[in-house]
Amino acid sequence: MKHLKYLSYVLRHKWFVFIECCKVGLYWRGLVHDMSKLLPSEWYSYAEAFYGEFGYNFDSNYIPYVTLGWSQSAVLRDRRGRHTEAMDRMDNAWLLHQHRNPHHWQFWVLREDDGGTKCLPMPLTYVFEMVCDWKGAGRALGKPDTRAWYEANRELMLLHPDTRRKVHWLLGVTL
Repeated sequence: MKHLKYLSYVLRHKWFVFIECCKVGLYWRGLVHDMSKLLPSEWYSYAEAFYGEFGYNFDSNYIPYVTLGWSQSAVLRDRRGRHTEAMDRMDNAWLLHQHRNPHHWQFWVLREDDGGTKCLPMPLTYVFEMVCDWKGAGRALGKPDTRAWYEANRELMLLHPDTRRKVHWLLGVTL
């Protein structure tokens, strides 16, 4: 049952992202968006983490870390408040997903050898897809106010200044 519930969410999400991508002419990006979620290395961990016995249910609450990349050790606990091995597997799957999909801002954050971070500019195509992803995720989860979501969470995102300006332009947000 958890796999069917997760499939339902993934298809709903992909559909709404596809619609948003088509609005800006990114038909191919809309078609291939988040295909890595269908790979076993991501699928099983997501299905268990969100729809398993102790998982967090996508249908009941919006999970901001999906686009922000927050660690499940801080955000996702089982319904009894415990950290589980399934959450560690979810962290690994989420890291794979970010590194496979350049529409995630985390893909463009370079961890330097000295411990610092450097934000690289995102190509415009991926900025568009990222915003379409946010809009699609919001619609799929019944939370369609992307601008309000972004304004509430923008300080948590590590974005190159040029990328941030593009995001603000796309969302109509003032600097």
